[in-house]
Order: sequence, then structure tokens, then C-alpha cells
Amino acid sequence: MEQRRIVHIDMDAFYASVEQRDDPSLRGRPLAVGRGEARGVVAAASYEARRFGVRSAMPSVTAKRLCPELVFVPARFDVYRSISAQIHDIFSRYTPLIQPLSLDEAYLDLTDHLGAYGSATLVADRIRADIHAETGLTASAGVSYNRFLAKLASDYRKPDGLFVITPAMGPDFVSSLPVDAFHGIGPATARKMRALGIETGANLRERDIETLTRHFGKAATFYYGISRGIDHRPVVVNRERKSLGTEQTYLRDLTSEADAHQALTQIAAKLWGSAQRRQLQARTVTLKVKYADFRQITRARTLSAPVPSEEILLETGQNLMAPLFPFVPGVRLLGLTLSGFHAAESAPRDQMELLF
Repeated sequence: MEQRRIVHIDMDAFYASVEQRDDPSLRGRPLAVGRGEARGVVAAASYEARRFGVRSAMPSVTAKRLCPELVFVPARFDVYRSISAQIHDIFSRYTPLIQPLSLDEAYLDLTDHLGAYGSATLVADRIRADIHAETGLTASAGVSYNRFLAKLASDYRKPDGLFVITPAMGPDFVSSLPVDAFHGIGPATARKMRALGIETGANLRERDIETLTRHFGKAATFYYGISRGIDHRPVVVNRERKSLGTEQTYLRDLTSEADAHQALTQIAAKLWGSAQRRQLQARTVTLKVKYADFRQITRARTLSAPVPSEEILLETGQNLMAPLFPFVPGVRLLGLTLSGFHAAESAPRDQMELLF
């Protein structure tokens, strides 16, 4: 198979950097985007805060304990989405083959789209320069011959960096990394691998496909490949959305049915609005409940046809919640998720020789 030229672009501490850009008094200070309340959660942390161990998805009280000087600012997702659209417009100047992963990162396939630059590295550097000139923000880029390595490369020189992993470098680069650093291997899988004596890419490469299949099932083929620097996944344009959800953490535990129904009504309205704006139709509704003791459960129902209205969405969520009453202990979080969307089509692409 001829080699691709893939770039992974990842904005540096995106939400926090936007807040520091827009408010100069926040620059150089440890900053968290999110709610600083007792049950708040950090949505993003600046690099100054990360030096204290503050990370996204961390409870705000934990973040405050790690960094007493931490400043919290509320998230402004409308602003982040607007800037993300600017950034994706920049991507589209260089290639139509873009796979967004979130508001702040994407894969770009430059195999057939080098233009006058003649090098994926030069294009990646040009994109980073455009982003900085037009948004005032910095981005890191990884360039390689597959998605897995491009993602690793973009993390390697953060922030505001660019790193290239050539075909000659790929297998050795992977070999030296701990499995925890592999994109696509989560914490639970990494723990399982370490229990089997698989600490690094080199250890993973020592296991044959039969052994990996016995322990990791269908994922074994992927693990077998990436341990050798191999990843045949294409950049998928118009990537299929798997799910769309809304959840809310409450300052006071929900205990009564009336409070729970009122809370779920607000969640259903917000979720239905999001689905309508994205023109999404889904058949499966999932209820998420997290209790005060952090025990979490989910309940799902798949309808015979796509959910037709906000009222039916709410009714389905309430029916899923009804058997859970009374709430003992109280509930600290409720959420609803829609899934089972129509599959999006992906664009085919050719490959050419990789030029760095």
C-alpha cells in the first residue's frame, strides 16, 4: 500500500487559551474553564494550571486543592464554536479531506493536496501560521504516514510545536513509548496490558495476534498494527456522529420525583434543540443517572422510528427513569443521550508516495 501524508492539528489548551486571549489579565495565570463550585468540573485547564496537576474532567474542588491560586471562568461554547469554524475554514484552504475530532483538533489528508508546497510538513507549518495570524491562538501539528502516528507526533512538541514521524522512524518511535501514551489505548486497557507484562510498544510487539485476540478481542488487530507503526484507517470526511447528549450536575441532590421530572424536562429541551440544529434523527434514547455516592447507571430504549418530537423524547426519558424511584441516595447528575443516527457517507481517496 502506498503511503499517505497525514497531519493532525491540535489547538493548544483551546478553551483556556481563548479566555486568556480575550482577557489579558488572565494571561500567565493558572486558569480553569468551568464552574468553581462544590460540584463543578474542570472543562479545560491552561498550561499554567497543568503544571500543578490540574486536568480536564477533574472535580473543581480537587483542582482548587492542587492549585489554590486557580482562577475559574465560565465556559463560552458559542465563542469556541465560532473560532473552531474559523480554524476549519483555514484547513479547507489546503485540503477537502478533513476529519474533525472535536472543536479543537482534526486529521487532514494531504496525500493529493500538497499544491506548490510539495511537502506535508511545509503545509502543516503554513496552517499553524495562518491559525496564529487569524485567531491569535497557537496550534501543534503532527505529520506522519498514518493517523495513529500523526496524533502521537502532535503531542510530542506541545505547545506550539511541529513534529514529523517519517516511515523510517515509525516502528522505533512506537517501540520506546509506554502503552499509556498510545492514542486508542485507554486507562483500563493500559492497566490490563501492564498486568500482562506489556509496558511499552516493544512489549506489545512481542505478542502474537492470537495472544492479543485472546485478551483483547476485536481490538487485537489494531493493537498488533500500531505496535509496528501500522495504521490503515483513512481520514474520514463527514465522520458519522455516534451520539449526542446533554447532562447536568446539581448543587443539591435530587430526591423527589417532581424535582427529577423538572430537571429532565430542561435536559430534554436542551438536547432536542441541539439535535434539531444539527438536523439529526435518532431512534435510541439513553438515560444516565449518577447518585450522590457516585454510583452510575444507564437505561436505554430504542424506538421503532426516529424520535419525532421533544415531547416523545421527554416521555421516553421519564419512562426510563420511573422504575428508579425513590432516589436513594439522592441523584447528583442526570443526562439524556440520543444515538442510532443514520450513517454518514465517507469520501474515497487515492494515495500517493509520502514526501516529507
